Order: sequence, then structure tokens, then C-alpha cells
Amino acid sequence: MKTRHARFQALILTSLLLWPAPAAFAGEKADDEAEEKWDVSQPPGPWETITIDTEETTWSSVDVSPDGKTIVFDMLGDIYTVPMKGGEATALTHGIQWDFQPRFNPQGNIIAFISDRGGADNIWIMNADGSDPKAVSSEEENLVHNPAWSPDGDYIVAKKGFTSTRSIPGGEIWMFHRGGGEGLVLVERPNGKKDQKTMAEPMFSPDGRYVYFSQDTTAGLRWQYNKDATGQIFVIQRLDRETGKMEVFVSGAGGAVTPTPSPDGKSLAFIRRTPAGTSALFVKNLESGLELPVYDQLDRDLQETNGSQGNAPAFAWTPDNRSLVFWAGGHIRKVDVENQQSRVIKTHIKTDKQVAPTLRFAVDVAPDDLELKMLRWAQMSPDGETIVFQALGHLYVQKGRRGKTRRLTDQNDHFEFYPSFSRDGRTIVYTTWNDRELGSVRTISVDGGDGRILTREPGHYVEPRFSPAGKQVTFRKITGGYILSGEWSQNPGIHVIAMAGGDPEFVRRTGAGPHFGADPERIFFTETVEDTELALKSVDLQGREERTHLQGAKATEFSVSPDGRWVAFTQQFNAYVAPFPRTGAKVEIGEGSKAFPVHQVSSRAGEFLTWSAAADTLHWSNAATLYSRDLKDAFAFLEGAPEELPEPVETGRDLSFTVPADIPAGTIAITGARVVTMRDAENRQEVLENGVVLVRGNRIAAVGRANDVKIPSSAF
Repeated sequence: MKTRHARFQALILTSLLLWPAPAAFAGEKADDEAEEKWDVSQPPGPWETITIDTEETTWSSVDVSPDGKTIVFDMLGDIYTVPMKGGEATALTHGIQWDFQPRFNPQGNIIAFISDRGGADNIWIMNADGSDPKAVSSEEENLVHNPAWSPDGDYIVAKKGFTSTRSIPGGEIWMFHRGGGEGLVLVERPNGKKDQKTMAEPMFSPDGRYVYFSQDTTAGLRWQYNKDATGQIFVIQRLDRETGKMEVFVSGAGGAVTPTPSPDGKSLAFIRRTPAGTSALFVKNLESGLELPVYDQLDRDLQETNGSQGNAPAFAWTPDNRSLVFWAGGHIRKVDVENQQSRVIKTHIKTDKQVAPTLRFAVDVAPDDLELKMLRWAQMSPDGETIVFQALGHLYVQKGRRGKTRRLTDQNDHFEFYPSFSRDGRTIVYTTWNDRELGSVRTISVDGGDGRILTREPGHYVEPRFSPAGKQVTFRKITGGYILSGEWSQNPGIHVIAMAGGDPEFVRRTGAGPHFGADPERIFFTETVEDTELALKSVDLQGREERTHLQGAKATEFSVSPDGRWVAFTQQFNAYVAPFPRTGAKVEIGEGSKAFPVHQVSSRAGEFLTWSAAADTLHWSNAATLYSRDLKDAFAFLEGAPEELPEPVETGRDLSFTVPADIPAGTIAITGARVVTMRDAENRQEVLENGVVLVRGNRIAAVGRANDVKIPSSAF
């Protein structure tokens, strides 16, 4: 671990591989009558013990006890103490649970820290010797980080992360009483619940009046990659807890993160990015406002990232206000603020860890046959007779329960996408794409044959769907550009075209997933509203009389049943079904809706929602499996419903199939190769310089020295 990158990689890899000794292993059976509760600290499995003996640590948060005699720090998910003068580290916590970001309380007898031992990152406290750990916060979804004590030792301030439609958490500053409770928000996200920008690393001023914290103040509410950290991403804000007012306290080129006030309240230490791309410790004189660097060789901070757990490892002042103790370059260090002289506090850590063996599977890298499992748009026809899906860029169909999989068309001039059945199950509409000729909307009989082209102009077409009587098709036209041709990109949006022929009629510019319900004069579609929520809307065939029917905070797809009485939707990768309420106003919908019945039908995942002709069965797919659920098995109030409704669907119809691999013909000779071979049972290696590898088809036929391998003339 000689470089920052090596240390960071070690952190990630070790966090996945290092485990504590479990109380029970896989071979030990639990009581059959009681389901074991998962324990983060004691997972099942086989383990091997390894010893770590090191004088380096990785990305360690550091704090100093109030008497200045002890340093507490984290390493690889465990918390240790070491004397200020250095020496042997003492483990306060040890195990698979990830314990980090320790902080002494003002009295020095309690340590706050973050741990996932309860199933999610929360604030915990323990005695300074590591005994009697207790949870302070109890978040299950909004993870908590960067704990810091109030001067009276009663409260802990921290960053709480909130996610919406991305895994990027927006941050808020919260305050928790050490005795527990849900906590109190001090600073809310400025852009509301959809904000992806973070606030982090809060710290109380020594008098308790102010809370300093770092905040991403770049424009907009969406977090973006590739920001320039030598400009300004983060600033340090100061909240006045008496007036509720905030002010930008530190800003400028290189940003400012990890605010840490001195015990006497006269200085504020923080981290800033330098023009050289490194990070530096700065100290701001709170009387003069002068900001000076005291150490400029920190490992690079995380300002370009979201900083979901903070932007840098925490550091601390010594009680005499003269020095800062911090982690950098693999070591705990101490720097004199006055003369900028630094030294390493030598720390020796020796500990045992349990390692789970790497799970490996044999993989045939050049099979003669290929099993296809990644299918798209798999769906059952409304009459239940035929299944269509896309694989390898073309459409395939299966007829009947035992039907063979076959290509729907036999052309190879273009690729085929977005299949959808007519409601009588006899015809399929789909789109095509060719890099030179662009795309089209076509229809074809379920029995195959030649596709009929509906659109006269080439273009970029997606999501075609039949009207109830099959006399029209609605579709979406999108624009090209980037890696696709930008030609024929005019007039994008939702269109409708008659099966009898003619030009498409423009309906509206925005919206996705257009489809019909029971009314042939209205088109349903989805549209993103309030920045991230998905709404189900409809318009007439001329794009007028827009209505918003449903809105889901986490919905990702909607599908209205053929009779218009039901709606299916996806949320968090699972499929749900509900009655379709019509109130004349927008109705909120989601898995937790209480106003009307909502039922989860998929057990693990589902997408590409389709309906039976009678609207009494919902179909969906996941990879190569097609699932179905009768509505009577989802709602107890329907006729024919069983006394006890079944659990969400776990099994479905396997659509995977095997095709011959695309094996090259002929022989290839790779000459001038450096070949390493295993020559005996002891696996001793022999290295052949300027060797030859002979490949026939997809198999290595021979390996050896140039003089030993006969190369056919056909190879050249």
C-alpha cells in the first residue's frame, strides 16, 4: 500500500473479504421450527483466519481524547486507540460489522461512532474502553454518518442521506439526543426531497451556538460527474442555532470541506483542494479571517464524488490548540500549526480476521453452443397462444406450451425491436433499425413471413402499440445524434398511424410508453413530473384534453388493462397491480397506497407489463422468464379468489434457448508469442519466447516453439 490508489483499493477489497469468526458455520443446522434472524456480526459460511500485522492504515478518521493522551481511529471497519506518543494499538471493536468515524465526547468517557451492526449505518455509542455499545439512531433507509458531539455531551450532530430516484443521496444535517429518538433536522435539503446534492461533516462550535458543515453548492438539484474540484464545489456553511440563519463561512477556489473548530474557538481547520490536485489542511483565523495551509500532502478528498460518508477522513485538534492530528499517506500524523512541522505517530496494529474464500465458477470461454438468457420484451399474446421476445437483435416466437423457439422473420438486413401484439393475438407490431437505412414501424403475422412497413419515412421509432380494434398503431419517434445518425429526427414525439396506410398523425411532443386502454380515442402515456416522479396521463388522438390520472414517486412503468379497469405498474424493480381509479384528478399510487388495493405480483423482479385479452391476467418478464398472475389470485374481492391469497409469483416459464456459437472458420497462427505452459504434475511453468499459438475455429489446437508447430499455409 504505497500509493493512495493502492490504499483505496485495499479498503474496498478488504471490506468485502475480511470477516469475523462466526458463531455458527454452514454445517451447523439451526432449529427447524425457528427461522434464524440474520446477524450482520455473525453470518454463516466457511472461514479462514489470517493475521494482519501492519504500521499503515487506510482512510482512517481520527479523534483526540479531551486530555490529549489518546488517539482513537478506525481501520478496515474496526475502531482502535493508540497513545498520543504512538505504540501498540488496542482494538475497541472487532468483527464483520463496519465500525468507523469514532468521536470522543467532551468528557472523554464515551465514544460515538457509525456502525452497520444493526443492518444499516447508524450512530452508536460505547464506553471509551469499547464496552456497552448502544444504538442512538435507528434509520433503516436514510443512512447516518459524520457524528460529532455537542459541547454539553447531550447531543450528536450528523449527516443523514436521502435517496430518491438515484442511488446518489442528498444530505441533511440532523441532531440526535444521546438517549435515542428519531432526531431533529437542523438543515434541510435546499431543493426539496428530490435534491441529490449533499451536506456533510457537521461540527459544533466550542460554545455550542454554531454548527459548521460542508455543502455542495453547485447549481441544480442533480448530482453530476466530472466537476472541477480546483474551482468550487463545496463550501463551509455556519448555522446559528439561536437565530436559524446560515452564512457561507469558507469558500473559494479548491472548495472547503471537513470543518473542525479549535477547542478555544479561535481557529477553524478545514480541507481544500490545491491547484496541483492534492488536498491540503488549512487553518482559518476567526479573528483576522486569514486562511493558511499547514499540510499540503493529504490524500485527495472526495469533492468530485457525492461524499455520501463525508468528503475526507475526520481529524482533530490537540487540547492545547497548537496541533492537528490526522491521517495521510497511510499513517496517523501530527502537525504543528505554527511552524507546519509534521511527524508520523508510529502505530502498530496486529489483529486476526476471518476471510471467506472467493466463490468461483468454471466458465467455458469458447463453447460450441450459446444459451440465451438475456431476453427483452418477452410477452404473452392476449389470446395466450404465442410468446414473442427479442434476442440477438431479432424477434423470436414460441407457440404453445411445448412449442419450439423460432425466428419470427428470416431477414438479416436490420435489427428488430419493441414487439407488441394486437389484441386478437394474430399480429405483431415492431420497429426496426439499420445504421444506414435507419428505422421503421412494421407489422407481421404471428406465423411469420414478410413484415409490412407502416411508416413511409426512415426515422428513429420506438414503443409501437395497437389500438383496441387493431386499426391504428401509436408509437414514439425519437431523435438521433451522438452515436446514431442525426438524420430524419424532425418532429419527435408520440404519433398515431392508420393500418390502412397514410402518413402518421402527430399527437404530442413529450411522453413515453404510449398505449391504448379501452377507449380507441385516447392514448395513455407516461411523463416525468416534479423532476423525478412518473405520471400516467392521457390525451385524445389530436393531443388535446390532457388528463393526469396517476402519479408514482417511485414508479418506473405503467400499463392500463384492455378494459380500462386495472392498472399495472413497476416500482423498485417489482410488478404491482391495482384497480384504476377515476376521480377526475391526479391520484397518488405506489406499493404503500392505502386509498385503494395495491398488490405486488412479482416476487423478485419484473418489467414489460402486458395483459390478457379479458384483462383477467397480468404478464411480466425478467430476463428469460415469463411470469403470470390471475387477478383473482391478487384480490380477495374478485369472484373465484381463494380463501388465502398466494404469495407473489416466484416461478414462471423459462424461455431460454440454445443457439450455435458464431465460430470462426479456418486456422489462425499467432506467432512471436510469449507462451507460459504447465509442464508437469507440480505445475512448474515453462516460458516459451517467440512461441506459436495455433487456433482452429474457437479452440487452441497447438502451443509450442516455432520449429515444433506445423503451420498450414491456409493460415496466412
